[in-house]
Amino acid sequence: MFEQTFKNIDDILHKDAGCGSELDYVEQTSWVLFLKYLDDLDRDRATSAELTGKAYTPIIDQEYQWNVWAAPKIKRAGTERVEVDHNALTGDDLLDFVNGKLFPYLKKFKLSAENADTIEYKIGEIFSELKNRIQSGYNLREVINRIDELRFRTHAEKHEMSHLYEDKIKNMGNAGRNGGEYYTPRPLITTIVKVVAPTIGDKIYDGAVGSAGFLCEAFDYLTSTGSVNGSGLSTKDWETLQKRTFYGKEKKSLAYIIGIMNMILHGVEAPNIIHTNTLAENLADIQEKDRYNVVLANPPFGGKERAEVQENFPIRTGETASLFLQHFIKILKAGGKAGVVIKNTFLSNTDNASVALRKELLQNCNLHTVLDLPGGTFTGAGVKTVVLFFEKGKATQKVWFYSLNLDRNLGKTNPLNENDLAEFVELQKTFAESENSWTVNMKDVDQSTFDLSVKNPNTPEAAPLRKPQTILEEIKALDEESAEILNSISELI
Repeated sequence: MFEQTFKNIDDILHKDAGCGSELDYVEQTSWVLFLKYLDDLDRDRATSAELTGKAYTPIIDQEYQWNVWAAPKIKRAGTERVEVDHNALTGDDLLDFVNGKLFPYLKKFKLSAENADTIEYKIGEIFSELKNRIQSGYNLREVINRIDELRFRTHAEKHEMSHLYEDKIKNMGNAGRNGGEYYTPRPLITTIVKVVAPTIGDKIYDGAVGSAGFLCEAFDYLTSTGSVNGSGLSTKDWETLQKRTFYGKEKKSLAYIIGIMNMILHGVEAPNIIHTNTLAENLADIQEKDRYNVVLANPPFGGKERAEVQENFPIRTGETASLFLQHFIKILKAGGKAGVVIKNTFLSNTDNASVALRKELLQNCNLHTVLDLPGGTFTGAGVKTVVLFFEKGKATQKVWFYSLNLDRNLGKTNPLNENDLAEFVELQKTFAESENSWTVNMKDVDQSTFDLSVKNPNTPEAAPLRKPQTILEEIKALDEESAEILNSISELI
């Protein structure tokens, strides 16, 4: 049901003059979807209150509730069938209401909410950043009618919706325009979370949150592994996961909105995601209270930051990813764990900033694992990457490397899957050596450059290339042998 509805909505938006790309389709689908989700959330809360005999005040005032402006219902005469009233707002009347009344009303939630940890505050944030781009009120009416058919009442429905929304984000990433900043392949995220292995009570942070894939996966991981003796999560555990576990920052408006939406659809009602430039924060201002137990992140590839931003960092560089890595090291608590995706050139760049940053990482953290990924892991990004796994507080003694070698080329139609990473996950538990993995002792690393671009010593040696003259002589010998066989056959005939 959900998948076909999304396809139908894309077809409608494709015809609208205000929506020109997959990015627009996701953005515009998101705000309508979110309002429908709020309607179902309100219904669930009202039902719970009624069962306990408590009064309930809806999140949204009556005039702006979904079943009043978007999908007022009537019962078809002589049947039990309920459908959207054909007198519901449409065309210019619908656009005037949405643009002139609904959006301004929802923006005010940011000011009226009790605090930033409420879904009311998130409503205000989302609609302060968004605007309706659908130019035809008739197209908007069709989109609303399609989304009205969806339900988010059961756990199974919410689970299906969250995964399909992830697919929408994936398609948006594949559409271009720096797709990597929106979408990190889910199998890779799942693997990173497994290796870092957060626990309930950890504060988990992504300072380049994008579509919040790492935080969503960490939530799924903790809800499936966090129970004690299979007895399920306690009420206290659920409250911890909802309010005091997941934190993120995002600079770009669209990614910020989609990140919040993604987390809400996964089940975190008021995500602690802030719309800000993470790198504008001076590292010297980070205090112990600001630190986190776990960092999971894929900072942007190849970005450049202005000189005034670089001044916030002890190791000054224009390379965005290097600034993020400094930020992550600083913001981790002592004993904190991290899994961070970065370009593989970080391991070997010879500029002063890269050397200084490798030294900082290796001397202040235990870089215990490096996962080397093949080209094509990130669709459209055009770079090779590695994942750095480290713990803060102890210097690195040994680094375990794993090179992911696949028997196929990765791409849009042939993406990375979880089975591809199964051997890595298994071997990493004991840092075992194999054809694809090896260990490097820091005593063997050049202490002037801290170059980590070590060649795999366990790769089977390729057979040496033969000299052309040798090959020609073998061909000549084979030709002579073939001629003798043909002559023998001719004599028999």
